[in-house]
Amino acid sequence: MVAEVAGGRAPGLADVATRAGVSYQTVSRVINGHPSVAPLTRERVQRAIAELGYRPNRAARALVTGSSRTLGLVTVNIAQYGPAQTMIGLEKAARAAGYALSVTILDEATAEAMRTAVDDLVAHGVDAVVALSTYDDAADALSRLAPPVPLVAVQVGGADDRPAVAIDQEAGARMAVRHLLDLGHRTVHHLPGPADSQEARGRTDGWLAELGDAGAPVPDALPRGDWTPASGYAAGEALVARRRAGEEITAVFSANDQMSLGLLAALHEAGLSVPGDVSLIGFDDLPEAPYFVPPLTTIRQDFAELGRRGVDLLLGRLRGEDPHPEPVPPTLVVRASAGPPVGMAG
Repeated sequence: MVAEVAGGRAPGLADVATRAGVSYQTVSRVINGHPSVAPLTRERVQRAIAELGYRPNRAARALVTGSSRTLGLVTVNIAQYGPAQTMIGLEKAARAAGYALSVTILDEATAEAMRTAVDDLVAHGVDAVVALSTYDDAADALSRLAPPVPLVAVQVGGADDRPAVAIDQEAGARMAVRHLLDLGHRTVHHLPGPADSQEARGRTDGWLAELGDAGAPVPDALPRGDWTPASGYAAGEALVARRRAGEEITAVFSANDQMSLGLLAALHEAGLSVPGDVSLIGFDDLPEAPYFVPPLTTIRQDFAELGRRGVDLLLGRLRGEDPHPEPVPPTLVVRASAGPPVGMAG
């Protein structure tokens, strides 16, 4: 509760100074964490702040310190699980570091929208900007921007002059394919994500690389999806048609869990069992994944760690450092949707 002072106004810096018996400058030093304050004096000021319920004025503090203690975030497709969880991870990490997060959500992943959003955040006085987008147009815009504050990217390819933090998409895809090959499948088919998504391409690259390292045949991919269950269902219909035409399809690596859900529905409607007829592995580890029928084997992304590393990267740039963080490693979560091909079980 904020105590009122004379005139019914909220307490200010001068009121804290009077209550603590110190100068205005000493209170300012305590609030801004300045080291040249005696411990007993610091304690007296902090007690006065608590008694009065004083809350620093962010705008005034920014004028004095040159810092708004606010980070800007530009993100696209927040309705999708991955971007939404990454935003939550970034917000928690920023709050833990003593920063607020100002968020701009773009309707479209275009270069113009990305440029405008970054300019608006800078105009509002943020200390630094983090951009979250895996789409090519937005990534290209980021590479061309030179704002007056640090700008880093999350889940999108970085550059020597602008490091990024990301989850290792290729490594996750390799884990999925290796697991299916180790179960005895001759090869693994792939349900890819959007062509203009760097995340989707990373997962496709990992699929191809692991098949190549294993000397396994590289089949034609299933029809490309757009991350939604509807596109996974359409890919499942195509899979069923190809099986009925005689193609051997016993294992599928899907680029995300939501498309896996649609694929499962199409296989079920066609009378094909999972994993009996077709094994399936997804990517993301949605909260609902353990409750799919069957429970979905998938690749888990650590979005909390991604957010922590993203904020650490921003703060390092603010300190004048040049960090180049390693990708966040994904993990394989084994459930019931993947098993040996028919004739090998047991």
